[in-house]
Amino acid sequence: MIDKLYIIIPAYNEASNIEKLIDNWYPIVERHDAEGSSRLVIINDGSKDNTYDLIKEAEKTHPLLQGLTKANGGHGDTVLFGYRYAIKNNADFIFQTDSDNQTDPREFEGFWKLHNSYDAIIGNRSKRQDGKQRVLVEKSLLMLLRLYFDVKIPDSNAPFRLMRSSLVNKYIDKLPQHYNLPNVMFTTYFAYFHEKIKFKNITFAPRQGGVNSINLRKITKIGVNALGDFHQLKKHIYD
Repeated sequence: MIDKLYIIIPAYNEASNIEKLIDNWYPIVERHDAEGSSRLVIINDGSKDNTYDLIKEAEKTHPLLQGLTKANGGHGDTVLFGYRYAIKNNADFIFQTDSDNQTDPREFEGFWKLHNSYDAIIGNRSKRQDGKQRVLVEKSLLMLLRLYFDVKIPDSNAPFRLMRSSLVNKYIDKLPQHYNLPNVMFTTYFAYFHEKIKFKNITFAPRQGGVNSINLRKITKIGVNALGDFHQLKKHIYD
């Protein structure tokens, strides 16, 4: 039996990256196709450029590519949209990465080799190359998670994760409908409840094109909001 894989990728204003993204990741889903039912799902998050048009054009020659579009809601909201779509379509495994080509598709196979041994394999950006500010933000986030949830993890938010759909489904309703840091909390829940997970080192390059929509001001706002979110989520962790 071949497992049904859904690769979930949110995209916002990625016209300069999208064709390379499809070229990089479509062969992965082809290689792991379950009788025509696996999918490369790219979700356009209300882009102001022609990202979605390019995805729909690529669908004509890539039968396993599925382009979706939605109103702009941010990265986390779009990731959750994709996870719910994969669950609804009975995916066995969900793999999530981002559209800025910072991750290396050649590293996917190392994760897939472990998919029968773990319920989630999560990337660890041990040597990330996207700036000191983001490294500092991640370290601060890990400290907060240790404080609030007593979990010690090497990377909470890496956009390179392979998860059983059933595991994602187990925790997705613990999060608000449009929560902005879903991968952080999925990683936290997996560790807190001692799920069968593994962290695996990945490379993480600088953004390969386009403009990053998350600046320091937005990062600071997300961080401040996260303090209140973690407090509430900890209170209701067993709900």
